[in-house]
Amino acid sequence: MIRILSHNEAGPLLERRAARLNEAEQIVAPILEDVRKRGDAALLEYARRFDGFEGSSVVETARAPMPAQLRTAVRTAAANIRRYAKRQVPKPWSAVFPSGYRTGQIVRPLDSMAAYIPAGRYPLPSTLLMTIIPAQVAGVPRTYVASPHPSPEILAIAGYLKVTSMFRMGGAQAIAAFAFGTETVPRVDRIVGPGNIYVAAAKKLLAGEVGIDFVAGPTEVVIVSADGDPRILAADMLAQAEHDVEASAILITTSRTLARQVANEIEVQLATLPTAAVARPSIDKHGAIVLVDELERAAELVNRIAPEHLNLPDETLLGEIRHAGGIFIGAYSPEAAGDYASGPNHVLPTSGAARLRGGLSAADFVKVISVQELTPSSLASLEPAITTLARAEGLEAHARSVEVRRG
Repeated sequence: MIRILSHNEAGPLLERRAARLNEAEQIVAPILEDVRKRGDAALLEYARRFDGFEGSSVVETARAPMPAQLRTAVRTAAANIRRYAKRQVPKPWSAVFPSGYRTGQIVRPLDSMAAYIPAGRYPLPSTLLMTIIPAQVAGVPRTYVASPHPSPEILAIAGYLKVTSMFRMGGAQAIAAFAFGTETVPRVDRIVGPGNIYVAAAKKLLAGEVGIDFVAGPTEVVIVSADGDPRILAADMLAQAEHDVEASAILITTSRTLARQVANEIEVQLATLPTAAVARPSIDKHGAIVLVDELERAAELVNRIAPEHLNLPDETLLGEIRHAGGIFIGAYSPEAAGDYASGPNHVLPTSGAARLRGGLSAADFVKVISVQELTPSSLASLEPAITTLARAEGLEAHARSVEVRRG
C-alpha cells in the first residue's frame, strides 16, 4: 500500500534515484565504439543479439494500414501538436541601434534528426507524433525513426507523417548508428525520444558528438491537492505508475482525510487494473502521499523535486513554481490529455532535469544565428570599447583589426 508521510519524512523522495547510469555506461561504451568502427556489420550483430532481428538490413520498408478510428485520433492529436509547436519556433528579427549599426538573428532548421521510439512493454506511437511533428514544423528536411519492434500503429503513423526513413533497430547500437552514421543509417544532427537505461546511457556518452534532448530517467508525477476527488487523484497516480515499476507518483496534500481516502481508492482501482503488475510495485516502492501544513509548503517541495509532470488544483500556486517539466491545472486536465492530444509535448525532463530545461520543443530543431552589420560611423563609436577590451585581453591583432578600418 502507498506510504503516507509527513513533510519531515519526505527527504528520501528528494533524492534522485540514480538509474544505474554508471553501470550502463560501462556496458554500452564498447558497443558505441564498435558501431563507430565497423558500421553496419556491428549494428546487425547487436540487433540480432539483443532484439532478435533476423533480416539482412535494418531499413524498415513495411507500412501498416491505419484503421479509421486511429486515423481520426491521429489527425486530432497531430493538428493540436502542430499548432502548439508553431508557436515555439523562435522568430527572426533585425534592429538598428541609435549609433547606426544593425543586429538581429536568423533562424535555420537542423539538416536532420532522428526519433527513438520505444517498443517494449508498451509501444509508444504517440511519441512518434511528439518527436517528428515539432521537427517538421521547425523545417527539418530529413526525419528518421528507430524502433526495435515497431507495432502496426507505429508503422502506420510513420507512413502518415511521411518520415524520410525508418529503421528496425534499438538500444545503444541505434543511438550509435545515428551519431556516427553507417553504410545504411545516416548520421543526424539531433537524436530525441525516450528509451531504456542503455539508450539513456548511450545518449549521455554521445552528447556533443550528436545533439540530444536530455538523458531521461524513470517517469514521475507530483500532484498537489487539498480537497480533490479521491477517485480522480488515485486514477491520475495510477496512470503514471503503470508506465514502469520504477515510475514515481506522489500526492502532496494538507488533508490527512484525503490522504487516507486516496490511499484506499488506489487499492480499489488496482484490483481491476489490467496493468497492476507494473503499477503495484511502482506505487509500493516509489509512490507516496506527503502531508504538509499549508500548500505553500507544497510549492517548496515541488521545486525541490522538479518533477516531470505536475498537477495543480488551480492557478493559485502557479507563480510559486519554478521547476517542472509540464504543468496540468485543474480537475479536468489529466496528464493523459498531454500524453496524447492537447498539443504540448510529452517528451519531458525527468530526474530533476526540469531545473535546467523544459520539454521537447520545436525550438530544439532550429539554430538561432546572430547577424550584425556596422557602418563606418558606428564602428568608430564602438572603437574605444573594442580596442580597450581587446588589449586588456592581450589580443593586439583584435584591436588593430578595428583601427586599420579608420578612414
